Amino acid sequence: MEYIFRIMRYDPLKDMYPFFQDFIYQTQEKKSVLEALMDIRNEQDCTLSFRYSCREAICGSCAMVINGKFDLACRTELEMFESSLIVIEPLPNLEIQKDLLVDMEPFFEAMSKIEPYIQTEGGLSEEGYRIEEKEMEKIFQYINCIMCGCCYSACPVASRDERYLGPAALAKLYRFVKDPRDKRPFSNWSRVNTEGGVWGCDTIFKCNEVCPKNVRPADGIEALRRKLVVEKVKRIFRFKR
Repeated sequence: MEYIFRIMRYDPLKDMYPFFQDFIYQTQEKKSVLEALMDIRNEQDCTLSFRYSCREAICGSCAMVINGKFDLACRTELEMFESSLIVIEPLPNLEIQKDLLVDMEPFFEAMSKIEPYIQTEGGLSEEGYRIEEKEMEKIFQYINCIMCGCCYSACPVASRDERYLGPAALAKLYRFVKDPRDKRPFSNWSRVNTEGGVWGCDTIFKCNEVCPKNVRPADGIEALRRKLVVEKVKRIFRFKR
């Protein structure tokens, strides 16, 4: 098969604006988009830049926009396309560093703000912490997040409001708030009770649509909203008593 790879190129050191460059790619084997990009880089243009690591849809490094769809290049097979034209673009909402490379710093900075780790009382137990399977099922959906940044890049709120933490960070926070092993105080996670937190979400569910691991971040954001309201009501009644 012969394909035309129309790839967005941009080098901030020498280009005034991003532009598209076409590459003719031929293969007789079954290849993923990532493998094709590696062949193009190795055989046609060694300056082509993109990010990848595990090649097994686990690390999330090779997330990009492929024919208008947010996906992982390593799991997207060429034979899936009906057309021979394949348009590759970097993730939006993040500054382009070079070609398909984007600066993930805003995404990871938002993630660090929610303190994405189990917080216990009295230090760590030498025996570890057991959790019932039924409790694990409630948070398993959110554990699947591979931090690829697709949801953040597709989010219209993140594109216009730099204060917004983004779908991945808020869904990750709910994963820990819901975990029975986590003992973080209400004052810790109630900090997202803002326009830059859970109330900034437009609830158009674009994040659910683009997530390659079916995490459905918007579900976590909605659940956090409900939990915040319930906790606030409880505290009001305690105060009145």
